[in-house]
Amino acid sequence: MTFPMHSITSYSNETHRSQVIQLWETVFGYETAHNTPSLAIDKKLEVRDDLFFVAAIEGTIVGTILAGYDGHRGWLYSVAVHPSYRNKGLGSALVAHAEVALTKKGCMKINLQIMTGNESVSRFYESLGYVVEKRVSMGKRIAENVARA
Repeated sequence: MTFPMHSITSYSNETHRSQVIQLWETVFGYETAHNTPSLAIDKKLEVRDDLFFVAAIEGTIVGTILAGYDGHRGWLYSVAVHPSYRNKGLGSALVAHAEVALTKKGCMKINLQIMTGNESVSRFYESLGYVVEKRVSMGKRIAENVARA
């Protein structure tokens, strides 16, 4: 099968929203309210950091990556590639695109989190130069920011 050319661009709410939501539901199968695709998109857009990218093939969104930057460290989130387009370099291209954007902002280190036991994703990031660090990841959900008005 020939892999059509992809383009990676900044997210545009008007043209990409419904396709990104559909892709994330397919790839991630969210189970918690704070990960609801529409809420995650809205919260990311409020930040206005220009670090939300989509990959399209023939006008269809087939991949996404969100990045964040706090002035010191960068983060990668929501790296998603439609199952039909995996293992063809698209995920690597998305990560590289976000890395360039973070580097331009002055980022000194990029972090990401994956679920324990997700060995294929771990191998993917290791192939891109990421390493497991001795850290404990902790989190706290802020319920008042998850509930929609």
